[in-house]
Amino acid sequence: MKRATLLFLLSTALSLPAAATYSIVARDPVTGDFGVAVQSHWFQVGPSVPWAEAGVGAVATQSFTRIEYGPQGLQLMKEGKSAREALDALLAQDPQKDVRQVAMVDAQGRVAAWTGPSCIAAAGNQAGAGFSVQANLMDRPTVWPAMARAFEEAKGDLADRMLAALEAAEAEGGDIRGRQSAALLVVRARSTGAPWNDRLVDLRVDDHPAPLVELRRLLNLHRAYAEMNRGDEAVALQQIPQAVEHYTRAAALAPDIAELPFWQAVTLFSAGKEEEALKLFVDVFARDDRWARLVPRLPAAGLLPDDPRKIEKILSMAPPRR
Repeated sequence: MKRATLLFLLSTALSLPAAATYSIVARDPVTGDFGVAVQSHWFQVGPSVPWAEAGVGAVATQSFTRIEYGPQGLQLMKEGKSAREALDALLAQDPQKDVRQVAMVDAQGRVAAWTGPSCIAAAGNQAGAGFSVQANLMDRPTVWPAMARAFEEAKGDLADRMLAALEAAEAEGGDIRGRQSAALLVVRARSTGAPWNDRLVDLRVDDHPAPLVELRRLLNLHRAYAEMNRGDEAVALQQIPQAVEHYTRAAALAPDIAELPFWQAVTLFSAGKEEEALKLFVDVFARDDRWARLVPRLPAAGLLPDDPRKIEKILSMAPPRR
């Protein structure tokens, strides 16, 4: 490509959303869930690179990103095109395709990827069973093969395995510019008909000196609060033993968050396990007295017994005010 043509393409592309760096699109062979994970030395990579829809597939669009590859690629796959057919159709309509990097996985786990010849080196992609890894602006060309190996060898659910791929990229040298933002998106294998229920994980780190470390922390918190939500649902159904189990797992996942053992204690106390609950109240109240001030408001919501003596018993676990 002539220099003048390349400069024209780059100037056009640069008016579009940010260039990204390395990513993975994947379909879990066990659950059928779809996911995308990405890290970049660019602010707020989450809104532009990762796209996924339950029952349809996933797309990563990067390197002088053209966002349209995301929603349009999903729409074409939703209409029955394979990942390869959808990607080829969009590339055929893109006069700046030489600076794009795009990967797709469809509902059957078929993958397709494109690394334009004018993507900034080191740049490339590698496909495996139900996944594709891709990267540009890398410190060295061993990054995306390391991602593929890490994903194939990793244990855990789809989110864990994709995050392992990103961490392998960083360990291999990552982006030659450094790091700034990251995102992780997982959707269900099949649509529930309620899009707000179809996103299993949707996490973004917009600006951070160690975005993958922060993304790993957020994933752990996400799991803790998911357990809390399941506990709340169990309470609403008067399934107290199940609620206690969920709250206990949540508190174990995020021991630094005082709110999690607080609601665990509230549920235990309401279930008649008062001594077990009081031990938790002691710890929570010692961390922050606002939780003690919240307790008297809970009987009116049906979350604690409407018995002043019992409420006073809970409040007696708070340290004396100075």
